[in-house]
Amino acid sequence: MPRKPNFELLARSGYAARGIVFLLVAGLALLSGVAGGKADTKSAVSTLLEQPFGRVWVGLIGLGLLGFVAWRLAQSLADSDGHGTDRKAIVIRAAMLGSAITYLGLAGYALGHAIGGAGGSEGSGEKGLAQWVMSQPFGSYIAILIGIGFIVGGVVTSAKGLTRKFEKYLRLPDAKGVVGMVCIYGLVARGVVFAITGVLFAYAGFTVDPEQAGSISEALSWLRQLPFGSILYVVVAVGLAAFGIYNLVEARYRIVRGPSVGDVKRALPV
Repeated sequence: MPRKPNFELLARSGYAARGIVFLLVAGLALLSGVAGGKADTKSAVSTLLEQPFGRVWVGLIGLGLLGFVAWRLAQSLADSDGHGTDRKAIVIRAAMLGSAITYLGLAGYALGHAIGGAGGSEGSGEKGLAQWVMSQPFGSYIAILIGIGFIVGGVVTSAKGLTRKFEKYLRLPDAKGVVGMVCIYGLVARGVVFAITGVLFAYAGFTVDPEQAGSISEALSWLRQLPFGSILYVVVAVGLAAFGIYNLVEARYRIVRGPSVGDVKRALPV
């Protein structure tokens, strides 16, 4: 079945929106080292909202993130990237489904603020998720499992960069050049933040205290407390900017194949 141009537009606009969000997060992270404040995705959206034409930009980002959600659903449910149905593939596709849910929340946050004009930063999504999970039966155990999932996702994301596996999904004109190195740097940095977020989430489950869960901001703050923490903080914060650039590269060069009914039937495990 031929590629669906409208679906490709959704995917590419989604990568572009995520890239812009992470560039803003990186900027906030570097500024917060001097002026204080939080550096997470919701804070980035709220900061953009305060700029000229902020509601327009935030609305466009929200719409773009909805496109990214659609693409993640295609990757997870319809297996658009062709991972298959073995155990490893199911884990990868489940992680993509989790990503779709996460960015659906951020898209709703952005669109709600663009329409309502509400400003300011709200509590991190991780703490809200931890509070909800722990209110369920066996919630603390579920929180620990989610934290482990974040850690695994972080390791996989970093490995994706170090092994250059991301290249098979891109049509980069010069994969071995500067752009390729920026992509590797960004994926490794994002993986590190993912893993630290997982540690904080698992610890929140272990202590049965959702306030221990953390977002990107808390993960960076944790890094700063380590030996040579200030240097690590800057290295990872700049890495998040590189991850934003990686997403913009995906917006331009990603191989996007829209799902068909046949894809869905073949992709669902039996």
